[in-house]
Amino acid sequence: MAGKKKTYVAADEKTKAAAEYVKQSMKQAQPVGNATPYRIGAVCLWVVAFALQICAFLVLAGKLDLKFMPALYQMIAFLVLDFLVVVIGAQLWKKANHIDPASEANPTKFWLWNNMGVIAAAVCFIPFIILALTNKDADKKTKTVAVAVAAVALILGGLFNYDWNPVSSEQKEAAVEALGDETVFWSPFGKVYHTHDDCSHLNQSEQLTYGTVAEAIAAGRTRLCSTCAKKDNITTVVTDGE
Repeated sequence: MAGKKKTYVAADEKTKAAAEYVKQSMKQAQPVGNATPYRIGAVCLWVVAFALQICAFLVLAGKLDLKFMPALYQMIAFLVLDFLVVVIGAQLWKKANHIDPASEANPTKFWLWNNMGVIAAAVCFIPFIILALTNKDADKKTKTVAVAVAAVALILGGLFNYDWNPVSSEQKEAAVEALGDETVFWSPFGKVYHTHDDCSHLNQSEQLTYGTVAEAIAAGRTRLCSTCAKKDNITTVVTDGE
């Protein structure tokens, strides 16, 4: 009885295939870049968002009418656009903070820099809420809808804009000093970086990005995986266990 037909692969071909698989399952991180354009972009967007808030109030006060839709829808549209622009601006600002983080040596600036997105959301919605509540000319239903939409936008904006993974310049310097030019890895939706691409926490990740520690932090992965830190006996870098 004839056996199954066998396929033979040379050892060097296996090596090439494995290397190609690794190459396809990983992508190189983008260069760190410059924080200034991101900060300028964020401020410009926040100015636009504040202007949209003013437009929403003018519609509520009956001083602006775009004619092609009911006033209530116009007001809601301006508030929704306000929300979107505020959030996009905050994402740019957070990106800038990860590229060029503030120092903890100046607690006021460190707090301010890491909460600018939340502050922007407050500035772009709280004045509208106050003016809407104190406006005696608008009907009760319109005022109720206006305040409700603005309040929801304020809450969601604060949540989206808050930096849940802040990093200080001292933390970044410590990580760069400890790991140098060593390649680190992170998954598309993870919040930490890893020094080992075979870390158990990456088992479910189909694609990894690799780069330097500075590139990982710029991508929002501000802490080292505690499992990798323990494996490498690294104690000077902030981990996800802290």
